[in-house]
Amino acid sequence: MAHTLCPWWLGYGLLSPIRRLREDPSEALSPFIRDGMIVLEPGPGMGFFTLEAARLVGPSGRVVAVDLQPRMLAVLARRAARAGLGDRIETRTARPETLGVADLAGKVNVVLALHVVHELPDAGVFFAEASDTLKPGGALLLAEPKGHVSEAEFGASVAAAERAGLRRGGGVAGVWGRTARFVKA
Repeated sequence: MAHTLCPWWLGYGLLSPIRRLREDPSEALSPFIRDGMIVLEPGPGMGFFTLEAARLVGPSGRVVAVDLQPRMLAVLARRAARAGLGDRIETRTARPETLGVADLAGKVNVVLALHVVHELPDAGVFFAEASDTLKPGGALLLAEPKGHVSEAEFGASVAAAERAGLRRGGGVAGVWGRTARFVKA
C-alpha cells in the first residue's frame, strides 16, 4: 500500500458537497451508532464523518478523533464548534507508531476506519490497537477507496483485522469503495 498521508490542505476538497453524492455519512453510520456511545475515529481529516457521528452519539456520547496532522484536527474542531457539536468531539494528535488511545481500552462502541488504513505504515499494529479499544460486541467499520487500494491489499487489511481478534460481519452501506464490518467477540 502507499503509506502516504493525505496532505492537510486536501482535506478541504474531501468536505465537498459533491462527495455526498457518493457517500452519505448518515446512511453509513446510523445503523451502528446510538445515543450515549463512544466512537473512535482514526484519521478523521476535517470531519466528513465525524460531525454525523457526533450528532448520533448525542449529548451523552463522545467521538474521539485521532489524526497525525494537527491542522486537520484544528479545522475539524472549528467545524464542530460552528455546528454546536464541539463538546461531543475530543481531538487527539497521534504519533506515527501509535494512536495513543490506551486509555480507551475496552470502552469504545464503534471504530470508524474510513479511508485511512492505506495511509498507515502497519495495518496489523493499527487493528490490534483499535481492537483493544473496543468493548465486546463493538464494531469496526472499514472502508478503503478502490482507486488507492487493490482488492488484494484490502484482503490483507481484512486478514490483519481478523488476526487482531475481530470477526467479519458484512459491509457498510453509504460508503464508497471496498467495505467491511467487524465485530469484537
